[in-house]
Amino acid sequence: MLRPIRTLAAAAAALALVSACNSASNSASPDKPGAAGTSRGVSADSIKVGGIVSMTSASGYSKKDTDLGAKARYARANAEGGINGRKIDYIGAEDDGQDPAKNLAAARKLVQQDKVFAVSPMSSVTFTGADFLEQEKVPTFGWGTLPSFCGPKYIYGFNGCLVPTPGGTINQTWPEGIGKVLGGAQGKSVAIIANDSDAGKFGVRTFQQGFTSAGFTVSYAKASVPGTAVPSDWSAYVKEILESNGGKAPDAVVSVMQTPNNIGLFTSLKRSGYKGLLSDPTDYDPGLLAKDATKMALDGVHVLLQFEPFESTNPKMAQFKADIKAANGGQDIPLNMHMMTGYMSADLFVSIAQKAGKNLTVESFQAAAQGFSDTGTLVGDRAEPKGQKDSFGCGALVQLKNGAYEVSVPFKCYEPIPFK
Repeated sequence: MLRPIRTLAAAAAALALVSACNSASNSASPDKPGAAGTSRGVSADSIKVGGIVSMTSASGYSKKDTDLGAKARYARANAEGGINGRKIDYIGAEDDGQDPAKNLAAARKLVQQDKVFAVSPMSSVTFTGADFLEQEKVPTFGWGTLPSFCGPKYIYGFNGCLVPTPGGTINQTWPEGIGKVLGGAQGKSVAIIANDSDAGKFGVRTFQQGFTSAGFTVSYAKASVPGTAVPSDWSAYVKEILESNGGKAPDAVVSVMQTPNNIGLFTSLKRSGYKGLLSDPTDYDPGLLAKDATKMALDGVHVLLQFEPFESTNPKMAQFKADIKAANGGQDIPLNMHMMTGYMSADLFVSIAQKAGKNLTVESFQAAAQGFSDTGTLVGDRAEPKGQKDSFGCGALVQLKNGAYEVSVPFKCYEPIPFK
């Protein structure tokens, strides 16, 4: 945990204690304007922040390194003087186990018991705590892959809204990138498969429109894979996919699923003799290469990124790597996209809070967010409240090849399309 070191004299410490008590007594109206320290989680010298992350899951999939990414960014912010003189008191992330009931319970605990000012990061495939956090006016930051990141006033995706409602836009990084790899989309077909979950259904709907708009024929689009357990037999799914393009195999298969499902699906497709392009948005993780079976299953797969690849020479990527190493006790650690999720969630929170000024309340934070923008970040150009309706539109593709990741389509920002 990143607890700020208090060096105030005894009298000042007593004054801070009084401020903290005042903060607790005013938690029912956290965004009421007033002196510093009257907002929930904000004292004279600290800002309390917590996270919600799927550290564990029934399938064994873990997003635990999201917590390390957040710690890394908050540690650097504190080393640079904090946010307008206040250190960030990051109490770590609650594990929701990818369980809807635990996600809501974690949100309640962070607000009602821990009294955090913000939740950042929030990284899970379930976000049942969203309505509660919105009602309690808790600024919340995470990867905008769920509908809850699109529309609410207090919830922010670090790369914008990726699952928009009608009237919003769709990020075209994936279809445009795959089109580049295939030498163009015209005359090419794609199959889209996802878990039978809210996130999976939204993903299929979104990407089906995106690939069609890019010029592909979408021959298959189903959210049919159980979300609670990884299938032991993929043959039925593979048969449908391989016959979906007028009785032939599609040119590309894109999976909107997590690593355990992708390993099973891609292995089965390869064993069937499929030679087309395989792609997913989750398997950019050098840790996956430690096992030969996993490395073989994912070899050749193009992975969608919505941030600069780790292979980038961007100075901000060098800073990210240095921050992660420092947060890991000065030891090198294989990088993965969960670290980036935590890091950039924290980065957006820090950037908006800095703009809010010394008198930090939920009201001043929200006012700062309404006119916030910056450029050249690891996720491209950012702007709020645009990001609560639209994607920031940037991304890249990397391919696992001969045991290492290579950039197959460089990081670029694409013009989003209207979502219908």
